[in-house]
Amino acid sequence: MLKALVAEDEMLIRELIVEDLTDAGFTVTAVGAAEEALSAIEQDGSFDLLFTDIRMPGSLDGWELGRRALELSPGLRVVYATGYSDNVQQLSARERRIAKPYRYEEVVAILRSLDLL
Repeated sequence: MLKALVAEDEMLIRELIVEDLTDAGFTVTAVGAAEEALSAIEQDGSFDLLFTDIRMPGSLDGWELGRRALELSPGLRVVYATGYSDNVQQLSARERRIAKPYRYEEVVAILRSLDLL
């Protein structure tokens, strides 16, 4: 079974994406901060997907979390979610960006584009 790590500081949004990813067949671990997510990846490098908000409180934003996570786990795929028109970074073939609010169908389409479904 595929494993996903969700990093989202807003509890309701976190619960919704956990439900979506579970429905898509993932085992999901969810955290509320980028630092917690990075720690989880350092402790367990077997995640297939990192689904992260871009704007989060703390010393790391989602972009930096994704960069570090990809360095630690070369097979990882990363989805960056935002409700803002953040500066779009250059994304690799293992990364995607999704705009909030997103629907289940959009999440599934992105997962398929990353060869996770």
